[in-house]
Amino acid sequence: MRSGIPLRKSLLVRLLITSVLIAMCSVAATAWLAVETTTRALQEEQGQVLADDTEILRELSAYAATHRDWRGAGHTVRTLSERTGRRIALTTPERTPIADSATVRTSLPPRAAATVDPLRTDTYSERGAQLSGIDPRAVGPYRLTDKERARLGKLALIRQQCFRRNGFETTIVRTPSGRPVLTGEDGGNTDDYVPTECADGKLNTPTPTETKALAELTGLVRTCLTHSRLPLTDPLAVTLDFTYPAVRPRYSAGRHPAPTTAATDRAVKECIDSARRHQLDAYVAPTAELFLGSGSSAPPHFDMSPANKAKVVGVAALVLALTVAVTALVATRLVRPLRALTHAAQQPPEQHVRVPVTTRDETGILAEAFNDLTERRERLEAQRKAMVSDIAHELRTPLTNIRGWLEVTRDGVVAPDPELLASLHEEALVLQRVIDDLQDLAAADAGTLRLHREPVRADELLEQVAAAHRVRADGAGIRLRTKAGGAPWLDADPVRMRQALGNLVSNAIRHTPADGTITLSTRTDGDHVVLEVADTGSGIAPEDLASVFERFWRAEKSRSRRTGGSGLGLSIVRQLAAAHDGTVTATSEPGVGSVFTLRLPVLRPGGGSPTGVASPADVQGDPSAV
Repeated sequence: MRSGIPLRKSLLVRLLITSVLIAMCSVAATAWLAVETTTRALQEEQGQVLADDTEILRELSAYAATHRDWRGAGHTVRTLSERTGRRIALTTPERTPIADSATVRTSLPPRAAATVDPLRTDTYSERGAQLSGIDPRAVGPYRLTDKERARLGKLALIRQQCFRRNGFETTIVRTPSGRPVLTGEDGGNTDDYVPTECADGKLNTPTPTETKALAELTGLVRTCLTHSRLPLTDPLAVTLDFTYPAVRPRYSAGRHPAPTTAATDRAVKECIDSARRHQLDAYVAPTAELFLGSGSSAPPHFDMSPANKAKVVGVAALVLALTVAVTALVATRLVRPLRALTHAAQQPPEQHVRVPVTTRDETGILAEAFNDLTERRERLEAQRKAMVSDIAHELRTPLTNIRGWLEVTRDGVVAPDPELLASLHEEALVLQRVIDDLQDLAAADAGTLRLHREPVRADELLEQVAAAHRVRADGAGIRLRTKAGGAPWLDADPVRMRQALGNLVSNAIRHTPADGTITLSTRTDGDHVVLEVADTGSGIAPEDLASVFERFWRAEKSRSRRTGGSGLGLSIVRQLAAAHDGTVTATSEPGVGSVFTLRLPVLRPGGGSPTGVASPADVQGDPSAV
């Protein structure tokens, strides 16, 4: 079945377009993610370059720490350049070339990457300045002879075996000077937990070479401390780890303030470092400037190969195809029930087609709403048919009576006496009442019911209605009384309100036996005026309460006109109440009576009701609407 919907407005096409847009956004997001990942990879590569630079500086610092000059550094520089792919150049502080890995000499960068100085190296601070550490590979006069290394190696093996007997596993590590050191499993020094059996003191005793170097260092430290005005009372002795743990300064009373222990320790450490640099200066290479450059003259760039481009395009096309396929499947499942709804809505009204509800989503809710609409249409159609039948029934009886009496009068069977004319007049009044009621209902349904609003006192309105029906009530032996709870005001059409209350009173008189009572009362309830018509009649069955305001409804199932009325009075009351922005309800108890309640907006001081005030054009409307 062709739906006749333009292709550009088809839900399926719109869903497909939406899915394509989503897929394109996904591809764009994936591309962005790939770029971000590539950027991160480049950053990691830059980190690797920094690691290579650090390795270059470490290797060159080691060379400077173990050589007295840079004469043989060319081989080391070229080896590092081949390993890292960087150009490496060394110069003196005055920019005199020392070694360069480049075969074709080009200009150097304006600034050096680092300074190679084994006596002032180690690490960098947060601001990038070098700290004043001494490269541990710079040993100078502390380098052991072969004989001393052999003797200390044997002592280290003996101590290692002693540690093993006491349950400790150690490793022998050679320091740059050639002295063996025992380390534990965690790599730490074992001096802090030496078993008593192993503490013979032989391994840690300085060798003659170290004793000579330490004596020289001690003299240099003593000179520095003297210049720093820190003369010492104890003999000076610098240990192999280049510390001086027994510093106790002597002070001249009254001449120099006693420095703090921290200041003393700092001064001693500075003197030891200064003395070590002075002692090692002749054994290390002079300070040099390190320049680093790229390994290629071409600027770095990112190049994607055709194979990688094909992969990216293929993955993007696959994602797009999968998205379109899934969306088409989902869209088809969504469109199928919509097409069923369309097919059902296009059927003739008399078929009353219902759509099965298979889902609980928006489409299922729409199907339920469609089925509800179909049921309401069925009920309205049934009411329309019943109303046509009821109107025909209400008009047929008085017309049949009038026609019959006129025919027998024309044929001379009955003389047109006053009694016959009164009967015909009564039947005409019944016809007129039915037609007037139908006209009022038609105007209310069309929204053309005219209201001529004006301020009305509720208690006076009840008195007028009671006075108009008191003769009929007295004739039926029924007491008709009013009860006013104050004097509330309404903004209403007095004629229409008397019509509504009159219909309720007439209905109560018809269903109230002799010696019964009908009470008209009014009271204020918040922003509303409540008008009630209560009777002591036969009442209404609970199952019939929901139908009392329907058109042509009567409690008598045989639709007998014995009790009078057209069956439209209560329907007109409901329409008039709605036109005044109010409501009407009914409560009843069989055998006790019924109460009909009108709730209308109260007239506010200085203005009308909240809504529904008649316009000047309505006030000047057709009087026949009344």
